[in-house]
Amino acid sequence: MLREFKTFLMRGNVVDLAVAVVLGAAFGAIVTSFVNDLLMPPVGLLLGRVSFNDLFVSLSGRSYPTLAAAKAAGAPTLNYGVFINALLNFVIVAFAVFLLVRQANRLKGPPAPTRECPQCATAIPISARRCPHCTSELAPRA
Repeated sequence: MLREFKTFLMRGNVVDLAVAVVLGAAFGAIVTSFVNDLLMPPVGLLLGRVSFNDLFVSLSGRSYPTLAAAKAAGAPTLNYGVFINALLNFVIVAFAVFLLVRQANRLKGPPAPTRECPQCATAIPISARRCPHCTSELAPRA
């Protein structure tokens, strides 16, 4: 059982997935820092010296100068500024993944040529002699 588990862990897909998760976490930290430390301060300055991390609504009805003060007082809050930062993080990560997948698709090249199975209308390779979907025999391509 231990040998089987080791074989499972050392398969290429599992190792690739582990590397992707580690790199994704590191990339997420970089994007979070970019949004919080580089992008949002100038945006906040342009909007009248607003710190997005301090944009919140106190549900207790009392007014607090900062989110930290509201949290220290134990007041329930809706932290929409933190949500805006998280939303920007997501958009930046999603755009970066989009660019990565787009480039990977370009490197793959065009898909292999196919033809349609006359029995089930499934796309199959041109050189196929039998449909992998419905298993019907196909006439040789002339």
